[in-house]
Amino acid sequence: MGSEMFQVPEDSEHSEHSEHPENSMGRHHRGRRRPYVMAASLLLSAGLLTFGLVQIGHGIAAKGADTITVTGSARVSVSADNAVWLLSIQESGNSAATAIAKAESGVKSITDYFTKQGIPASAIEIGGIYTSQMLEYFNGNPTGKVASYQASRDVTLRYSDVAKVALLSQGIGEVLQSGVNSVSSGPAYYVSNLSILRPKLLADAMKDARIRAGAITEGSGTTVGSVKSVRSGPFQVTAADSVDATDGGTYDTRTIKKSVTATITADFIVK
Repeated sequence: MGSEMFQVPEDSEHSEHSEHPENSMGRHHRGRRRPYVMAASLLLSAGLLTFGLVQIGHGIAAKGADTITVTGSARVSVSADNAVWLLSIQESGNSAATAIAKAESGVKSITDYFTKQGIPASAIEIGGIYTSQMLEYFNGNPTGKVASYQASRDVTLRYSDVAKVALLSQGIGEVLQSGVNSVSSGPAYYVSNLSILRPKLLADAMKDARIRAGAITEGSGTTVGSVKSVRSGPFQVTAADSVDATDGGTYDTRTIKKSVTATITADFIVK
């Protein structure tokens, strides 16, 4: 029998060291996944760290924001100590001279009324005279002619005896009934010492705010500490029995008896 030869297949060496294509591909994919897994881990760690820092920041902010905001107010009753009364004498005539003469007559009647009631001449101010023309119209169209002439002149009374001015305003009807054409909304009464009242009112409003803050925190186991910030509101000068208030402040000039109110908004630290 002839000798037998054992032939090693040409791909036997390849078969000992090679893997199935699927296994080779799996290893290749696993090798490629490693960077992605590491990147995802880093992103997750960064996210957790950021979240933790945010939470810590929120805690610090919450601790620093332990404040209470309250509004305090103070009110005082006052009386006006100055009166200003503007009366506008308005007359008309067929000519400018006629209108002016009538206006001058009306001014004299008003000033005579004041002086006879004991008002000094220094408290009476007479303004300049103003004239204008009223044009004639026919069927809604101007004719180019002057229908009449208008003349006006202001008389202003400035006086500190507000009670006397109030009495004069009640008796002015007698003068107007004599034929004087006057337009007026009545005397305006003012408080001249508001600049002196403001600091005291603001201080009292601040005290009121602290009292209110203490009442709110009472029973909660906290106490009112120092002031963090304060904002002053507009002053309200109203009639004595009025509760009117506006965002920009109000000033009543119709009455002699008034109330002046100050408000503040304060932020207190709560301990």
